Amino acid sequence: MPASRAELPAAPRINPSILAADFVNMQADLARIATADFAHVDVMDNHFVPNLTFGPQMVERIQATSPIPLDVHLMITDPDRWAPGYAELGAASVTFHLEAATDPVALARRLRSMGARAGIAIKPGTAAEPLYDILGEFDQILVMTVEPGFGGQGFMPETMPKLRALADEAKRRGSDVWLQVDGGISDATIAQAAAAGADTFVAGSAVYGSQDIEAAVTRLRGLARAGSLGG
Repeated sequence: MPASRAELPAAPRINPSILAADFVNMQADLARIATADFAHVDVMDNHFVPNLTFGPQMVERIQATSPIPLDVHLMITDPDRWAPGYAELGAASVTFHLEAATDPVALARRLRSMGARAGIAIKPGTAAEPLYDILGEFDQILVMTVEPGFGGQGFMPETMPKLRALADEAKRRGSDVWLQVDGGISDATIAQAAAAGADTFVAGSAVYGSQDIEAAVTRLRGLARAGSLGG
């Protein structure tokens, strides 16, 4: 079952993307990120985005072997139909795209009723304003800092004003929603995202490309903390 709110990790949270892991040795590569906060699992269907990754059976095995909770990011069409299945598998957090959902509020409520944290994601070109009045329906908002579909892309700094606006709106409304960023997050970019209001960071190559993964996670946390403090 997902962690209770009392057990949730404090910000800044580092969620390594297993899209950068060795798929043949997934269990070993999951063990290597045990000091991180969540394992970020990108589910792509080759329709919503031009790439194909994991399905429910693979996510079920990842859930069974991961030492940390799963943060599932659904880059799929028709999440209204498919997203609850990932909550049933035990994912701690299930994020779907605003651009793909028919009724995002109803879906978020269903995910929460099943014990998962409900997240909603927006692409770089999608405005944040439609989310303002429904912030309270979500536990996490994911601002994509690359075009979704492939790992290893360059960070898009032009997404930072949107992230900052969401952070300001959440503060104005007294919301404790987590603000996540995904795409091009590295030692060079994480402080910028933290300064704009992000508190949860998906990093793939920056973690799995390191010789010392534990040290990479610790370093990213420190850089994010400094960025959030303006240091």
